[in-house]
Amino acid sequence: MRVISVAAQDEDRELLYVIRTMEVMMGSGIGLEGAITSISRGGYGCISSDFQKVMVNTRKGKGLVEELRRIQKRAKSDAYKRLLNTMIENIISNTDIVKTLKNQGGREEEKRTEKVEKYIEELSGLPETLLSIGMISPIILAILAITPQMMAGAGDIMPLPDADSIGSIVNGGLFVTVVMMAMIGMKAHTKDPGL
Repeated sequence: MRVISVAAQDEDRELLYVIRTMEVMMGSGIGLEGAITSISRGGYGCISSDFQKVMVNTRKGKGLVEELRRIQKRAKSDAYKRLLNTMIENIISNTDIVKTLKNQGGREEEKRTEKVEKYIEELSGLPETLLSIGMISPIILAILAITPQMMAGAGDIMPLPDADSIGSIVNGGLFVTVVMMAMIGMKAHTKDPGL
C-alpha cells in the first residue's frame, strides 16, 4: 500500500477545482498568467499560496517558467506536477492547454470517483456492526442484570453470583460497548479519503 504525504493530499484535494477553474477561464479567453493570478488570490489551499509566490516573484523580474519549475520541484503530488508541466509546456510550446486541462480534469475526476467508491466499499459493513453492538449488547447485559431475580429460587440447583458482581459485570460490559462503538467510529474517520 502506497503512503501519501499530507502535502500531496492537500494538493490533490484542491487540484481538480484548480484544473476546472483554469479550464473555464482559459476557455473564455483569459491568459495563463491571468488564470494563475486569479487562483493565487485564494480559495484553493496550498495551490493558491504556491501561485501567489509565483506571481510575487514574477513581479520582481523572475521568469514565469522558472518559477513554475521551482514549484514543480517542491510539489508532492504527481497530478499537481503534471498540471505544472502542462503550464510550462504551454508557455514554451504554445500547446492547446484547454484541451489538456480538460483531459487532466477528467482523469482527476475518475481518480476521485474511484477513491469515493473504495471508501464506501470499505465502510459498507460498519453501520450494521455499529448498530448490532449498540443495540444487542445492552439488551444482553440487561438480561444478565436481572438474572439473579429471575433465578431466585434456583439457588439450590446452581450457585448464583451476588447482585454486586452482576452489577459490576453489566457496568463493565456497557463500558466495553461504548469503547467498541468509539473505536468503530474512529475506524470510519481514519479511512476518510481526504476529498
